[in-house]
Amino acid sequence: MKNLSIKQLLLLTGFVLFNLANPHISVAQVADMQFINGDPLPDAPELAQRGKYKIGVRTMEIIHMDQLDILNSKEGNEVRYDRRLKLEIWYPAIIPQGQNDLITYAENRGVQGDPKKPFIQYSFSGRALRDAAPVTGDEPFPLIIVSHGYVGSRLLMSYLTENLASKGYVVVSIDHLESTYNDAGGFQSTLLNRSNDILFVLGQVAEMSKPGSSNFLSGIVDATNTGLIGYSMGGYGVLNAAGAGYSAQIIKMFGALAGGSKAIEVLTAGNPEYIKRHDDRIKAVVAFAPWGMERGAWDSESLKGLSVPVFFVAGSQDDVSGYEKGTKAIFTGAVNSDRYLLTYVNARHNVAPNPPPAESLKPGLPFDFYYHYAEPSWDQRRINNINQHFVTAFLGIQLKKMEYGKYLEVGEISNLKTWTGFKPRTSVGLELVHTLPVQ
Repeated sequence: MKNLSIKQLLLLTGFVLFNLANPHISVAQVADMQFINGDPLPDAPELAQRGKYKIGVRTMEIIHMDQLDILNSKEGNEVRYDRRLKLEIWYPAIIPQGQNDLITYAENRGVQGDPKKPFIQYSFSGRALRDAAPVTGDEPFPLIIVSHGYVGSRLLMSYLTENLASKGYVVVSIDHLESTYNDAGGFQSTLLNRSNDILFVLGQVAEMSKPGSSNFLSGIVDATNTGLIGYSMGGYGVLNAAGAGYSAQIIKMFGALAGGSKAIEVLTAGNPEYIKRHDDRIKAVVAFAPWGMERGAWDSESLKGLSVPVFFVAGSQDDVSGYEKGTKAIFTGAVNSDRYLLTYVNARHNVAPNPPPAESLKPGLPFDFYYHYAEPSWDQRRINNINQHFVTAFLGIQLKKMEYGKYLEVGEISNLKTWTGFKPRTSVGLELVHTLPVQ
């Protein structure tokens, strides 16, 4: 008993008290009743509830071969390398009777032996079965590709990825090389490779899903019907992958890095190579606090290339990506897109991730570990539920042609009248604006 963690003590105390009042309920049943990232709170809006499918999850690695190694190339000596991308894939699955579908996701951060970046191992629970057999016989499921922030991981938004998979999507989340907790490298790698990674993953999943493929995704994914979700630098990446070519200003961010200016120029608006990259399999985008507008990554002209529907999410006090001159400016400038902007009033940047892990509550750990996830003015679990609700509505309309319009066509200011799908008096502190594309 001496070395129990805070989390273990809380769970043990809760179990003892609960079991005294409910002696007929087993330990396994109590474990299943604990709050898990993404579970609906009592005030969760309607579409935050899980869908009809149980879900499976698998981890996979793919390799994007012979790419420019922007961080190690020198003048006159271009270095090429293979980009290894680890994927986490959630999908509708068959859960055998009596099988427990609680899963533990493992993460670690920091560097062993570095006091400035202490090495922290932690875990959190989810509701999925590792390597479960996929549901077959239904129509192929739409594909959703998820891109994390810098730094981050493929597990950063598991509350949302699990939720969407339960509603009939195959959800693929990427560990972007040189941009994760374990291998964070120079920022230029993220600037250059983010949208490249996303489009490469789309192409690879399309191949895996073809009938006759030996991959478990064969026949269950409709890659021609794809949505992209990105947070922060992931938002920067999904917008570029969907048609928002960067402005010429981004070239200056590469300085004298060998080959950098030429490589990033391929991703700028109007560049013939960028125009050829257009992928009409991408039907919708969700961009949480996308980074870059305040730094000149886009301008009014380059944003005109974004024509797919986009659902933007931002905090009104975002001090990383910016709000008025950041996400809101992208929303305003994307004049050819049918677009929404959901604003968490008084929130800062963390409008997308899971809640802080239990380990972040331990004394002596860096404050930044906790604040990488937490919001000062909002309960992160509440944000998660609201995100589940609105992303379900938006992607349901765009990818499944569902009749969810009533959940999005609500009053602009939530304080004035309870929004459709919210319990009475609970839709406060939110704003939602919808703008149609110019004719």
